[in-house]
Amino acid sequence: MATPSGKAVTPNPQVSKRSLPRDASSEVPSKRKNSNPTSTLPRPSGLFVEGSIVRIAMENFLTYDICEVSPGPHLNMIIGANGTGKSSIVCAICLGLAGKPAFMGRADKVGFFVKRGCSKGLVEIELFRTSGNLVITREIDVIKNQSFWFINKKPVTQKIVEEQVAALNIQVGNLCQFLPQDKVGEFAKLSKIELLEATEKSIGPPEMHRYHCELKNFREKEKQLETSCKEKTEYLEKMIQRNERYKQDVERFYERKRHLDLIEMLEAKRPWVEYENVRQEYEGVKLIRDRVKEEVRKLKEGQIPMTRRIEEIDRQRRTLEVRIKEKATDIKEASQKCKQRQDLIERKDRHIKELQQALTVKQNEEHDRQRRISNTRKMIEDLQNELRTAENCENLQPQIDAITNDLRRVQEEKALCEGEIIDKQREKEMLEKQKRSVSDHIVRFDNLMNQKEDKLRQRYRDTYDAVLWLRNNKDRFKQRVCEPIMLTINMKDNKNAKYVENHISSNDLRAFVFESQEDMEIFLREVRDNKKLRVNAVIAPKISYADKAPSRSLNELKQYGFFSYLRELFDAPDPVMSYLCCQYHIHEVPVGTERTRERIERVIQETRLKQIYTAEEKYVLKTSFYSNKVISSNTSLKVAQFLTVTVDLEQRRHLEEQLKEINRKLETVDSGLVALRDTNRRLELKDNELRLKKKELLERKTKKRQLEQKISSKLASIRLMEQDTCNLEEEERRASTKIKEINVQKAKLVTELTGLVKICTSLHIQKVDLILQNTTVISEKNKLEADYMASSSQLRVTEQQFIELDDNRQRLLQKCKELMKRARQVCNLSADQAVPQEFQTAFQDLPNTLDEIDALLTEERSRASCFTGLSPLVVEEYTKREIEIQQLNEELEGKKVELDEYRENISQVKERWLNPLKELVEKINEKFSNFFSSMQCAGEVDLHTENEEDYDKYGIRIRVKFRSSTQLHELTPHHQSGGERSVSTMLYLMALQELNRCPFRVVDEINQGMDPINERRVFEMVVNTACKENTSQYFFITPKLLQNLPYSEKMTVLFVYNGPHMLEPNRWNLKAFQRRRRRITFTQPSQ
Repeated sequence: MATPSGKAVTPNPQVSKRSLPRDASSEVPSKRKNSNPTSTLPRPSGLFVEGSIVRIAMENFLTYDICEVSPGPHLNMIIGANGTGKSSIVCAICLGLAGKPAFMGRADKVGFFVKRGCSKGLVEIELFRTSGNLVITREIDVIKNQSFWFINKKPVTQKIVEEQVAALNIQVGNLCQFLPQDKVGEFAKLSKIELLEATEKSIGPPEMHRYHCELKNFREKEKQLETSCKEKTEYLEKMIQRNERYKQDVERFYERKRHLDLIEMLEAKRPWVEYENVRQEYEGVKLIRDRVKEEVRKLKEGQIPMTRRIEEIDRQRRTLEVRIKEKATDIKEASQKCKQRQDLIERKDRHIKELQQALTVKQNEEHDRQRRISNTRKMIEDLQNELRTAENCENLQPQIDAITNDLRRVQEEKALCEGEIIDKQREKEMLEKQKRSVSDHIVRFDNLMNQKEDKLRQRYRDTYDAVLWLRNNKDRFKQRVCEPIMLTINMKDNKNAKYVENHISSNDLRAFVFESQEDMEIFLREVRDNKKLRVNAVIAPKISYADKAPSRSLNELKQYGFFSYLRELFDAPDPVMSYLCCQYHIHEVPVGTERTRERIERVIQETRLKQIYTAEEKYVLKTSFYSNKVISSNTSLKVAQFLTVTVDLEQRRHLEEQLKEINRKLETVDSGLVALRDTNRRLELKDNELRLKKKELLERKTKKRQLEQKISSKLASIRLMEQDTCNLEEEERRASTKIKEINVQKAKLVTELTGLVKICTSLHIQKVDLILQNTTVISEKNKLEADYMASSSQLRVTEQQFIELDDNRQRLLQKCKELMKRARQVCNLSADQAVPQEFQTAFQDLPNTLDEIDALLTEERSRASCFTGLSPLVVEEYTKREIEIQQLNEELEGKKVELDEYRENISQVKERWLNPLKELVEKINEKFSNFFSSMQCAGEVDLHTENEEDYDKYGIRIRVKFRSSTQLHELTPHHQSGGERSVSTMLYLMALQELNRCPFRVVDEINQGMDPINERRVFEMVVNTACKENTSQYFFITPKLLQNLPYSEKMTVLFVYNGPHMLEPNRWNLKAFQRRRRRITFTQPSQ
């Protein structure tokens, strides 16, 4: 493969020179075993700029064993397929010039850049320098993850290397100079501020970025000084205002002191005034106490005569009370005798009444006996008349015997019928018991079915509503329609439900199964379209798969622990089973145990099944189309939710048939019972008729004998009643005699009672007279006692008054002593010391009463309390604050001078930085706009800031427009497409190329996102710009190029090959390859 170029660069360090224009390809093998670079051929030093890369050597670095690259001084195109090692050269440049591994975006440790399997690696970069080339070597130790640095074969530190690289203005961390493949997308993500900083470092004068940093520092210091000045000014104003307030406080302090002095003198005089008041009060109390003492003495003398008279009356009262008690005793004894006589008279009266009542009872009994005898005789006459009129007894026995035989025969038939009724009833009870048992079983099945329906209703309400609609409209369908599969499936063992639920999708579990497409359309039209219910429906295959045999016998699989196929684990209607076999191949999916899980590798390799189940997992097996290998994936089984409830529908149908048969038998038994009960009722009627006839005949036969017996019984009762007779006249005579005797006794008792009543009356009169005398004595005593009590009360009050007055005198005396002591303490006087003249003079000008003193004290204290917050330190603080204000004024003046100096420095540095920066940005804008204009697009670069004083907010803004119908938009990671960002990035870097002061620029695969038109245009610009005189070295890495691109004689094209059939280094001979190419070229026309 050859590309037109002006220079051929070979990997052999001993070959580097011009080749024919038509054969200009350079090939860099990616893997070389043995290479011992000795020296490079001399190059024209005028073509390279200071710091350009002359040679790149790599050993055990990424994809390379040993490789050396010699780039040209202008544009270097590094071309090769993906993965051959193009970006490895970029990594070597970055790491060889002390770049950070993380900047490449590949790894964060330098040891990861050493070829796998090697313990050490090496990168060597030779930089052009007019005073002599600079060779930087970096040895990488993988085990220690360390680097060893050498400059011109002499060991140095990394810091020295970084200083040497920086001296040549090489910035591998600047995206405007070094843009690796993994950082292409980050260029568009640079903020305006970051882009300005990168541009300043890349193409600006060395002092430009320094001036910018100084401006930012000066501005930050200026802000700090402004803030400090503002704070100090505010603080100074507060101090001045506070001191003004304190000036008034000082004046108020002295005024307050005058009030406090007056208060102190008032407090000194007050105890003396208080003492004088208490002393005068003491003298007054003492006079009153002596007067009350005399009153007490007079009251005690006046009580003596009253006490003597009260004692005399009290003795007289006691004598009268004794006599009254004696009369009361006599009255009580007389009253008791009267009561006894009265009780005897009452008993005599009761005895007379008892005799009269007994006589009356005997008279009533005799009258009743006579009436009963008369009634009995009348009854005997009636019975005798009936006996005479009764007909002679006929011979009724044959009739009675015939009726008895008929009655026996009817009873036998009746007993037989009743036995049959009992048998029928027992049979009915047994059938009803069976019916209840079968009904209970059906109810239990319905409850289980309801549980499944409840789960369906809770999880899929629309499907549940559709089931209810289907049950009410089954007559609208031509063929069989099965309810949702989860309702129709019946697990044989609940523990196996998890396999079925994990195998069948939830959408199909709640799907209705139809045998007819027409039925399904009717169902979906009514349910989905009209009722707006979300339901699923499927059609069973026309040919039933329900009984389709599995491809492998279960006996073959039992050795792996399989115990059943999925189909055998449950029952379902034929359409449902057919659909599941067709759709889910349940007849082909075996279910295993934990033993299957233990042998899973063997199962996968030997059985070649597509799906299998173990105890807790599901395995899906697939065969690779390319390698024919078995790929397996396993998932844990979810817990079953719907199919754990088992309903045996076949058993339920069998129970319903049993129930129907039992109901039919019950109807037969009920009809038989009705017939037997009718027969039994007829026999019962006939039995009653025969019994009545027999009873009538027997009564006719025994009627005469009964009449004779009744007449004999009545005659006997008359004889008994006639024997029980009573003489009423005798009884009346005896009762009258007894009553007369009792009346005589009663009269005697009345006479005695009258004498006792007179005695009792006399005693009562005597008692009343004594009571009146006693009342008079008591009244006189009460009057004397009242007078005595009044006198005693007055005496007690007077004595209490005397005691209180005496206590008050003692209290006042003690208080006088205390007040005297307190007054002397206030004035600092001893017990025998007189009041000084100065106190007496001061006291004369003050009030002489406590009220006036207290009023004046309150007034002065109120005035003194108005001066709150004052202390003797106020004057001292006021003076100190005056000094502090003076110091603050001096500091503030110094800060303002310093601020003016910083502002002057900012103005000077800003002029030196901003004007060149604007010119630089204008140049970049001019070239950037020209590049975009040549592509029939528009682009603009300007210096952007929101506030001219915020130097840390300055930035470069790139705005582009790729279509004429749109406006210029700022370049961002989101607004433009990937290709548009790549074009904009590339053109910005090209705009920097001619202005750049850096020795080289690296761009890795930036053309990958561009369309062919933009890629061609950009490539032309890169060639025209990078191949000009006095431009820096340029590395352009790409995996491919468009056809028929323009090339320059100053370009260097480096091809990177990679593969297992590369030539050994000792067999690489570029001259031999060129001669062979010329021979092929010369022989082609003749052919």
